[in-house]
Amino acid sequence: MKRGIAVVVLIFSFLLFGCTQRVVKPTPTPALDNILQKGELVLGTAGTMPPLNMTTKDGEVTGFEVDLARLMADGMGVKLRIETMEFSKLLSALESGKVDMVMSGMTITPKRNLKVAFVGPYYVSGKAFLTKIETIANAKEATEVNSPNTRLTALKGSTSQYFVEAVLPKAQFIPAKDYAEAVDLVLKGKVHAMVADYPICVVSLFRYPNAGLLSVFTPLTYEPIGIAMPSYDPHLVNWVENFLDMLEETGELDALTERWFEDASWLTKLP
Repeated sequence: MKRGIAVVVLIFSFLLFGCTQRVVKPTPTPALDNILQKGELVLGTAGTMPPLNMTTKDGEVTGFEVDLARLMADGMGVKLRIETMEFSKLLSALESGKVDMVMSGMTITPKRNLKVAFVGPYYVSGKAFLTKIETIANAKEATEVNSPNTRLTALKGSTSQYFVEAVLPKAQFIPAKDYAEAVDLVLKGKVHAMVADYPICVVSLFRYPNAGLLSVFTPLTYEPIGIAMPSYDPHLVNWVENFLDMLEETGELDALTERWFEDASWLTKLP
């Protein structure tokens, strides 16, 4: 009888131990593990947003965000691979696992944050008008151009589009697949203005100095730009948070910003 009880206790102890082991088993980190196992970090970006990201005459994708991603890849001990696509397709690519993270002048918004995780901001921008019309360039309030006679363009799927739809609902809106198309619409007079993050507007002024382009110098909104990542891997998010903090504390992030935003020598490499 005692032997039978001992066996039951032994079996019960074994099962309890097994259950305990399952409870305390470390949670896997699929996104980070996948990056380390394949030996590469895949960055999703539009490649059309200088100086954040751009494609040169030679087809090389470069810019502030590319350099930032390369520093991260080096920190992980892996290679960097860049996947370029239309801005509106980037988050879908992240959610499907086609890319590991997205850096493409993407504003951190509550709506986007419901689907993916964000780290940042690593840069703060704001909306501005790019136009040939002085009254639009000098507008103190965006609502001054909220008229059915005003034609505006913005990057499809961007916060600039949402800004136009929410703040300027009376204006005619023409979406653009990329900034090159949007700026071309302004240059050819097909729209009265482009709405975009201020750095994009400034770059356009640099690129077309004799085209009569104008832009306001006070951003219309607050735009925190961040890194979009999978929502299911807190370890990867934690790693990127700490890495970004390190770059800020050591001054490397400031140096990177100065290189791309205060020195326009990279303009000669663009098509």
